[in-house]
Amino acid sequence: MIFLSFFITITLLIYELFVIRSEKKERVQKRLAAFVTAEKDSVTELIAKNQTTTIFERFIKPLFEDFKRSFKKRMPGEKEARIEKKLQLAGNPFGMNPVDFRLLQAALFFTFPFLFGGYASLLRAGTGGIIIFIMIGILMGLTIPHLYLRQKTKARNHKALRELPDVLDLLTVSLEAGLGFDSAVSRVVSKKEGVISNEFHRCLEEIRLGKTRREALAGIRERVDVDEVKAFISSILQAEKLGIGMVQVLRVQSNEVRDRRKQRAEEEAMKAPIKMLFPLVLFIFPSLFIVLLGPAIIQFVQTFQK
Repeated sequence: MIFLSFFITITLLIYELFVIRSEKKERVQKRLAAFVTAEKDSVTELIAKNQTTTIFERFIKPLFEDFKRSFKKRMPGEKEARIEKKLQLAGNPFGMNPVDFRLLQAALFFTFPFLFGGYASLLRAGTGGIIIFIMIGILMGLTIPHLYLRQKTKARNHKALRELPDVLDLLTVSLEAGLGFDSAVSRVVSKKEGVISNEFHRCLEEIRLGKTRREALAGIRERVDVDEVKAFISSILQAEKLGIGMVQVLRVQSNEVRDRRKQRAEEEAMKAPIKMLFPLVLFIFPSLFIVLLGPAIIQFVQTFQK
């Protein structure tokens, strides 16, 4: 009996060793299979991704990004700050940063002279004419980006000036209803769209990121070059500093802004007759003279010829 139990024990131990070994092999094979399958899937995804991406995204775009980084390192800090301020005043058209603006200016500086020189050669303007056209192209390549930013800044300031009275009224009503200043600004952002609404939205985001309310509002005053907006922001900052009621300040500002808008409309109405004088003298009066005096002059000439 003892020998039988000993034999059974040894047999079970040997069987267990074989079972454990086979289970380890199966576990390793499963892990290898999972790894190989995942690797195949990743390779397949990478191949599919490479097939969907264009040559521009795979080669040209990374090279362009590296070139932009190297160009930014060589760009002076003061010049970058000046261009950044101009772009902010213009509302960052096309999402450009100072590096993009300088690259655009350089591209126009080299492209316009080539185009103008080619056009002059097609016109057979001669050597002097080609040189003049090339100089005009260089001048246009240097000035057009700045003129565009100036035009965008002017249009943006005009739009902000038109939006200011309605924004002031909505902000005043929200504060009178019992909302806090930040909640009232958030209500203005949700109800209105435009330059001032976007600036207030940026102000709220900067406050959430850790800036003080004074710094965020001062940023609006720097990005919008309108006297009424600057006066409005300055009055808010002064009221916050001195502890004056914000509703009273905003009501006074709203009345002043509407009075100034009425004065600007009256000023434009007073300028209208003077502006109409030039087309009258240059275009309308000559046509009237030709229609009224033309037949008389023709008869007068025919009479004297006889």
